[in-house]
Amino acid sequence: MIAVTGATGQLGRLTVKALLAKAPADQLVALVRSPDKAGDLGIADRAADYTKPETLDAALTGVEALLLISSNEIGQRKLQHRNAIDAAKRAGVKRIVYTSLLHADTSPLSLAPEHMDTEAALKASGISYTILRNGWYTENYTGSIPGALAGGAFIGSAGEGRISSATRADLAEAAAVVLTANSHDGKTYELAGDTSYSLADLAAELSRQTGRTLPYVNLPEAEYAKILAGLGLPTDLANGLAAWDVCASQGALCSEDKTLSRLLGRPTTPLHEAVATALKG
Repeated sequence: MIAVTGATGQLGRLTVKALLAKAPADQLVALVRSPDKAGDLGIADRAADYTKPETLDAALTGVEALLLISSNEIGQRKLQHRNAIDAAKRAGVKRIVYTSLLHADTSPLSLAPEHMDTEAALKASGISYTILRNGWYTENYTGSIPGALAGGAFIGSAGEGRISSATRADLAEAAAVVLTANSHDGKTYELAGDTSYSLADLAAELSRQTGRTLPYVNLPEAEYAKILAGLGLPTDLANGLAAWDVCASQGALCSEDKTLSRLLGRPTTPLHEAVATALKG
């Protein structure tokens, strides 16, 4: 049986969909904090909370392979992920696939240390593992398209930095490929889009598809963070997003690794398709 944590999240839902194309539904289970949100997944669900080890023990009964999707609670991931790994060991889970961060071992992003701690815990657990170091989601930027259209410009702090992002659907499909094969044990994969772009390139593509002139405006980190906070984002998240953009300007989100497209057996989704999808809403 294959279990997916965070199965009602954006990546989780797409991974379940990709798994259903490769495995029988009765061999899949969704591990979720709120089972009432999982009814439309098409597979069985079990209550599981990273902060409540007793729920993890019950949820992992009979599970052979586990997709450990990183928690969305930045700052709490170290304990939460270790709880999940410890519970998997107690339950006799044979393999864990973990969604980490692109170049986590060298990344300047503030997200990296928690991912590296989880990678170390996996390697020390004695359980077979595969680490998927996911690049930036393309949706992290295309999600700002409505704001760019409203404001007449695409803003950020990434300068001329190149970004090798991939869509969530591509990364979800790659996770399904790894989960349903036995040839990935002990591997660490750097997963990035085939082609990199700058935010100026993204603004130009958005301009092309809308017929409007929408420039990219690069802002100092503090100014960008202030604008994000003004839009209602929590201060810590606003500061983080601005700081990660600055890291992008230094190449932290760029990779020439083509492992993702090799796992998919096809090219990754190009930027113009991602923009078109975002414009369709």
